[in-house]
Amino acid sequence: MPELLFERLGDYPERLNAATELLDRRVDAGGGSARCIVRKDGGALTYADLRDAANRIARVLVEDLDLKPGNRVLLRAPNSPMLAACWFAVLKAGGIAVTSMPLYRAGELRIMLEKAQVKHALCDARLREELDRACRESEGVRVVEFNAARPEADALERRMRAKSGHFQNVRTASQDVAIIAFTSGTTGAPKAAMHYHRDVLAICDTYCARVLQPRRDDLFCGSPPLAFTFGLGGLLLFPLYAGAATLLLEKAGPGDLIEAIAAHGVTTMFTAPIAYRTMAGVLDKYDVSTLRTCVSAGEALPQALWEEWHAKTGLKILDGIGSTEMLHIFIGSPKSAARAGSTGQAVPGYVAEVHDDAGRPVPDGTIGRLAVKGPTGCKYLEDERQRAYVQSGWNYPGDAYRRDSDGYFWYVARADDMIVSAGYNISGPEVEQALIAHPDVQEVAVVGKRDPEKETNLVKAFVVLAGGCAATPAKADELREFCKARIAPFKAPREIEFVAELPRTETGKLQRYKLRTQPVS
Repeated sequence: MPELLFERLGDYPERLNAATELLDRRVDAGGGSARCIVRKDGGALTYADLRDAANRIARVLVEDLDLKPGNRVLLRAPNSPMLAACWFAVLKAGGIAVTSMPLYRAGELRIMLEKAQVKHALCDARLREELDRACRESEGVRVVEFNAARPEADALERRMRAKSGHFQNVRTASQDVAIIAFTSGTTGAPKAAMHYHRDVLAICDTYCARVLQPRRDDLFCGSPPLAFTFGLGGLLLFPLYAGAATLLLEKAGPGDLIEAIAAHGVTTMFTAPIAYRTMAGVLDKYDVSTLRTCVSAGEALPQALWEEWHAKTGLKILDGIGSTEMLHIFIGSPKSAARAGSTGQAVPGYVAEVHDDAGRPVPDGTIGRLAVKGPTGCKYLEDERQRAYVQSGWNYPGDAYRRDSDGYFWYVARADDMIVSAGYNISGPEVEQALIAHPDVQEVAVVGKRDPEKETNLVKAFVVLAGGCAATPAKADELREFCKARIAPFKAPREIEFVAELPRTETGKLQRYKLRTQPVS
């Protein structure tokens, strides 16, 4: 188990229900009439509306489905007010929320059902087919759907209408598990990370309060699904913690995001670097003047993109590194302290160091393994990989970093993205940063490829060109020379392959392992 630190937060009470703290207390304190969740059509649910819906769903779970505290409930829907209400309902009833990505197929859902021992599921009717396929091999899962075109007798909405809008929340312990979050699978088999009710509040008391510093008049919006803990925090927990509002979009590509900013006056945005890259190219067509805070996570934010966004909007993107295992961002600086190219400093409440392979701190400026401690930590459900992630109380997310003398952390690579070629250690993301600065490069991924003839690794870049650019040998040579002018020539890619798109998870994370398995061209 990881060592947990609470010195800067104080002790949480023995009994704690995150739904009570984030939702009920806001309503009980007189904030029930404030807008809480905004819909794309402009309508909105107030805090009182959300609590009423969550209470009715909690009653359905307990009275109709016989949910007992500790039971796992699979939630399957795109980002929506109904999904948010279901999430709070599960916590209110003492259950454990297991939220799935909308694009998951039956095989992936089956893993979740079996690993988490799910017996109940609340599912958007439009996404039920794959869940039903998964349930055929996982007996005993009771599915209730909502948002059906023709509500049937078992529809959740019909059941809700028959229930009271009052519910006595279960007095869960602060260390009762509230959610089981599955990793997005950038390196293969997903892992199930457990987080307590206390953990849900801890990320609000740390990253949200100390770094994000939101206001009650903020409107949050973003691309990550609520099943992704980056999205759960940024699009649901943090706005409610601040008494603000959130705009939940079922479809949240870069075009949808920038349109939503202009149409609804979004102030706070959570998305991945690729979305900022796309939006930066069309900023002159939209009014984004209401934007105040922009957060990026999921993968490294190129310095060239940070500088382009800042030049065009005057806003500093708040880069950050977090993980499903730690629940949310643990390194990231507020706007007043953000530095281009740096992930930032340890979030207040967390401690971060750079270690060698033996777990010893290395001098500032030295590349090593990122190590983190704080009020949250990795707690895998029945997984031997726990021993690799947590060592001697430290969490090791698997990233290579260096820290400077000011305490700022600088991303180098994922530990498995370091390329050893002809005796040199080369960071794939460093090469990516050099190439992405070229105006004709839309996306790029750099990996090490084994050259069996020379018995060494070579640096290979997979490049998505901007529209209208021809994928020619001359363009590859141009990009290679562009790269050599910015970093040491030995780091430049020996091979450049032009592709239509890069493999990514549903949360936008690049799946480099899929590129490594391709044969050397």
